[in-house]
Amino acid sequence: MEYHHASEMNGVVAEYLNMRVESKQNSLCKEEKETVDATKLPHIEKAYTTVLSELGEDVEREGLLRTPLRAAKAMQFLTKGYKETTQDIMNDAIFDESHEEMVIVKDIDLFSLCEHHLVPFFGKAHIAYLPNKKVVGLSKLARIVEIYSRRLQVQERLTKEIASAISEALEPAGVAVVIEAVHMCMVMRGVQKMNASTVTSVMLGTFNDDPKTRKEFLALTMKK
Repeated sequence: MEYHHASEMNGVVAEYLNMRVESKQNSLCKEEKETVDATKLPHIEKAYTTVLSELGEDVEREGLLRTPLRAAKAMQFLTKGYKETTQDIMNDAIFDESHEEMVIVKDIDLFSLCEHHLVPFFGKAHIAYLPNKKVVGLSKLARIVEIYSRRLQVQERLTKEIASAISEALEPAGVAVVIEAVHMCMVMRGVQKMNASTVTSVMLGTFNDDPKTRKEFLALTMKK
């Protein structure tokens, strides 16, 4: 009886683990379907095949057989921000509120691709705004960062686009954005400086006009 009970338990555990794996796979497939443009995928895949071949690789060897397809899907995901807009995510998340003090969301992870070399840069974004009778769901600020970072970018433009998007959506008294990032084009190639980081900022409205407000924001976000 003990043997049969143990066998049954093992079967239940195995079935549960299989369900977890299948659920994870289905989730990944759903995310992949949402970001993949099937009409463009074959063309991008073919382009990656050409690049690998021109680099001297054997595209028929086992390790590279599906690499062009995987790379094509990855590139579509990494640039999915082109298909997203601020309006898409902000419609139901802006609320009337009398709060007038500074709202800060700091240490928002961001990952993007440098448009000059198509290699990553990554770091943190710090965002603040001064409400003007409107507030937004905090997660939407992180989503705005995601929209604009999932495009081919330079950090300077990315910082400005995030600030402008928040300003247009909320019409606040002021917006401040600071991005700290490490660029692989400086680490993996070129000058190869491992510890170099880049900081960019955009200050709009009161953050630009009032040194005290700007100082408060920088003090709250840049302290470690």
